[in-house]
Amino acid sequence: MKRRAFLKSLVATLTVSVSPRLLADGNVNAIVGETQQPLTSVQIPKGQFVTLCMHDVIDDNNAALAKDPYAISTQRLAALFDWMQENNWHPVSLQYILDAESGKVSLPDNAVLLSWDDGLASAYTKVFPLLKAYNYPGLFAIETDWITRVQQGEEVVYQAEGAAGPKKPSPAFKADEDQARKSGNIIEPGKVFYNGVEMGAEGFVSWAQLREMQASGLVEFASHTNDQHHGILANPQGNVEPATITRQYLQDLKRYETDQEFHRRIFDDLNTSAAILKKEVGVRPRAIVWPYGAMNKEVENIATEAGLFVSFGLGDRHLNRKNQAPSTFGRLLVMNDPSPVSIEEQVSESITHRPETERAVQVDLDYIYDPDPKRSNENLGELLDRIKALKIRTVYLQAFADPEGTGTPKELYFPNSVLPMRADLFNRVAWQLQTRAGVRVLAWLPMLAYQLPDAAQQARLSVKVKSPDGALVPAKRDYLRLSPFLPESLEIIGRIYADFGKNNTGVYGLLIHDDAYLAEDEDATVLEPQARWPGTDTPMGGTMLTPRQKTDALIAFGNAVTEKMRFYFNSSNYFSTARNMYARVVLDPKAEARFAQALPPFLANYDHVALMAMPYLDGTDEPPAQWLKKLATAVAEQPGGLQKVVFELQTKNWQNGEWINGETLKSWMQLLIRMGGKNLAYYPDDFLNNKPPFKPTYEGISLNDFPYYPVKP
Repeated sequence: MKRRAFLKSLVATLTVSVSPRLLADGNVNAIVGETQQPLTSVQIPKGQFVTLCMHDVIDDNNAALAKDPYAISTQRLAALFDWMQENNWHPVSLQYILDAESGKVSLPDNAVLLSWDDGLASAYTKVFPLLKAYNYPGLFAIETDWITRVQQGEEVVYQAEGAAGPKKPSPAFKADEDQARKSGNIIEPGKVFYNGVEMGAEGFVSWAQLREMQASGLVEFASHTNDQHHGILANPQGNVEPATITRQYLQDLKRYETDQEFHRRIFDDLNTSAAILKKEVGVRPRAIVWPYGAMNKEVENIATEAGLFVSFGLGDRHLNRKNQAPSTFGRLLVMNDPSPVSIEEQVSESITHRPETERAVQVDLDYIYDPDPKRSNENLGELLDRIKALKIRTVYLQAFADPEGTGTPKELYFPNSVLPMRADLFNRVAWQLQTRAGVRVLAWLPMLAYQLPDAAQQARLSVKVKSPDGALVPAKRDYLRLSPFLPESLEIIGRIYADFGKNNTGVYGLLIHDDAYLAEDEDATVLEPQARWPGTDTPMGGTMLTPRQKTDALIAFGNAVTEKMRFYFNSSNYFSTARNMYARVVLDPKAEARFAQALPPFLANYDHVALMAMPYLDGTDEPPAQWLKKLATAVAEQPGGLQKVVFELQTKNWQNGEWINGETLKSWMQLLIRMGGKNLAYYPDDFLNNKPPFKPTYEGISLNDFPYYPVKP
């Protein structure tokens, strides 16, 4: 009874806008019921903390909550605070976390950082009274331009601190301003379009309220940017992606933002936001909460230049821990008005991280491309319908053009500084797949095989073998590969990977193509004086390498170029790396000498191994089912093998040009699952001609709970 009386009095202290329904005995009993749970069995690991990301707080109104999935009810928020008190969870301030990072204090058990985004009115009317009642600290992210506009009805431009003087806006800045007016949150002076509703000053906190919150000692304010909480044009086809990490496509100029223009746009915006908060609240922020969680290493570095050395994104793959460097933290997004126990379950999943089952299709962008953009878009529509209906998790999407099937691209499907661009198509297709078909996209790219425009440079940088007379000559194999031991090769391929990252920040990772191998007589480039261990300045010593050394060298090269790409990817998404592997090296470990591939180091270095479980490609004389059983058995013998290996089946017999029977393909998938395999993929997919046939493929690979019913492809 004492607890119920306390809650009733607490809720009554909130602003008069609180619904009388919340004060009724039944609702107070509901709060008590949610908080009187058994003491939690979930314990946040020592020295780590969880950050909760919340937005609006709405009185217990089902209709209002249904319209805003990011809102939490006043009742549920009060219940959460009480639950944390009962279950030994300890809200901490950002300052406390930074002190723990520097070793001044230790984080308490079950440390939690509470945060609210966007500076909505409920931050003052609902959240602030609860923080005071419980003496809990909170972090509030303020989008300064919204509050400036709704308070004054006009745009107020502050000179960024530390700037040399007035600067002429670049074309990129002007285009960004125009885009914000057309499709961002600003509808007219004094109004903000928020979650589908046009709101004025009544929807947001005022500067006076923020000053009162700051004076309490419980609240810290972070920048939520000044005016980057919207999407901008990301490709010529018209897709809009988060402004903070997107190189804007300038429609009138028919080009993308330059690196310098991008840097200036982000830096000036963050500096302006910090200056406004300093002027209005009295304290310059030290943290940036990135809109939509859209951040990467590039903008984190820019934020640090602007004095915002703590970055918050989204994502729950890893709990935050002290001594993270730099100070970059994820947050758990609170959605759908959850109960305290539901939030506890969300935290529990962040701790355990059970691997998700992978089901993937490897897709040729060559099948989508057509010189007629209208036809390309129609082809894309066919792919989207098929992938969405399959109910899979991932698409490995070709980022290079290979219409002749040589495996060595001369052109790419994204803007870059090395090879010609066949079409600016990858970003469009990847974004549509992720937003319309609901899958993750991994870029499928070669590691070494690129045909450079300069034939002499290609020959000089090629993987080499010794000729009978002892000369070092380019290897004549199926793939024209650049040597992983030449720093110039790494620089060129690193540029390709970096350029891809700049133009495709929302992709979830990389599939490394099957070109990444070295035959037994390769790579004699190590004998050249300029040869270096990949990614280092360590000379090779002038002797040929052992098979395992070559395996490790290819992994090192791949890691070095992948980091060039990863620098630009949205770090709120978990970056996943997969690599194709030939099945022969699993069935016969001695074959490492012929491929420079081996399963144990692959399992140790990649999130997934896309094992080419392709009996006809392997050339085995055994029946395919028997061969697949042997392959699955060999994988199972390796620790973690069945968890990380993706069995990638062939859907076409390239020896005779015929497609695999659909029921046969399904039987292979079912066999691998019976053998303990979790992760499946297939290649190729001719979505324009229903190859492989949809129904048996769906029944074999779908993640749907019960895939045995007709689904229209």
